[in-house]
Amino acid sequence: MTASRSALLVLADGRFPAGGHAHSGGAEAAVKAGRIRDAAGLEAFCRGRLHTTGLTSAGLAAGAALGLDPYELDAAADARTPSPALRTAARRLGRQLIRAARAAWPGPELDALAAAFPRGAHQPVVLGVTARAAGLGPEDAAHCSAYETVGGPATAVVRLLGLDPYQATGVLARLAPEIDEVAARATAAARGGVGALPAASAPLLDITAEQHAAWPVRLFAS
Repeated sequence: MTASRSALLVLADGRFPAGGHAHSGGAEAAVKAGRIRDAAGLEAFCRGRLHTTGLTSAGLAAGAALGLDPYELDAAADARTPSPALRTAARRLGRQLIRAARAAWPGPELDALAAAFPRGAHQPVVLGVTARAAGLGPEDAAHCSAYETVGGPATAVVRLLGLDPYQATGVLARLAPEIDEVAARATAAARGGVGALPAASAPLLDITAEQHAAWPVRLFAS
């Protein structure tokens, strides 16, 4: 295994202190609404998220890893995130990720990104720049982003429903070929520049994110 592949394992590891453990990716609202009740519901939710917002995020991450303009990418991320609550969450996660990334792979590119976005850039943009700083390529960044799209909700549902973690892991394993497909599509699109990036959306996630943000008591930040 090369050093860069080892870096990919570090970046994709759930123990990497990037703040994702505090976010459910919309799963908490879906559980409350009864759309996720078991492993089958989790799989359907994750599949839908992967092929919509997951594809979009993976494209942004791949573009950042390719070295596309982070200002243009961040603006593209804003345009693809109509929910104010989700934009806030994405920037909060971006701030947390860049702190961890600068500790793991210090360098001028990450320093410049942190200085340019004191409120935090969108998390997929930071992820792509982090991947680049770690010696990874655009498809690596897209894979990491796509996996996070489903891995976060799967972990959250284990906590929310007391779902058997073996069943949650089975969901992720069954989705693996689709994660590969989404990463490949996102990377191919990113090679066409910012204007060619995917803009797939999931309006129900935007609506429930706004509702979730107004809950007086919740387990997850988003």
